[in-house]
Amino acid sequence: MDTLFTILHVVGAVFIVGPMAVLPQSGLRAIRTGNSGAVTTLAKSTFIFTIASIVVALLGFALVGMADPKYHLSVGTPWVLSAVIAYALALVLSLVLVVPGLRGAARAMASNDGAVSSKAPGYAKVAAGSGLVSLLLVVVVVLMVWKP
Repeated sequence: MDTLFTILHVVGAVFIVGPMAVLPQSGLRAIRTGNSGAVTTLAKSTFIFTIASIVVALLGFALVGMADPKYHLSVGTPWVLSAVIAYALALVLSLVLVVPGLRGAARAMASNDGAVSSKAPGYAKVAAGSGLVSLLLVVVVVLMVWKP
C-alpha cells in the first residue's frame, strides 16, 4: 500500500504542484501581452491547482504515518517539519499574493481594454510571489529527496 501512496504522491507533485508553480509565470507573460482572458484563466487555474496540492500534502502525511518504524519518521522529524513549513508558506503565498495579483491584473486589463504592461497592478505581486512560491517548492523537493 505504501508503494501506491508513494506513486500517487510523486505523480501528484509533478502534475498538481508543478502547474501551481509554473502557471503564474505564464500569467506574467499574458499580463505583458495584454491578454486579460488568459490572465483570468490562469488565475483560476492557479487557484485550483493550489487547492488541489493539499491532496499531495495529505498523501505525504499518509506516507509518514506508514513509514517503517526503523526510520523513526514523524511530522516532528526536522526535514519533514521543514518541508511542511515550506509547503505551507508556498500555499499561503499562492493564495494571498499570487492568485489575487493575477485577478487584479486581469480586472485592470479588462477595464483598460488590455492596455497594460509589466507596470500593471498586480504584476510585481505575481512576479515576487510566484518566485517565492517556486523557491519554497524547490526547498520541499530537495528535502524530500535529500532527507538530511
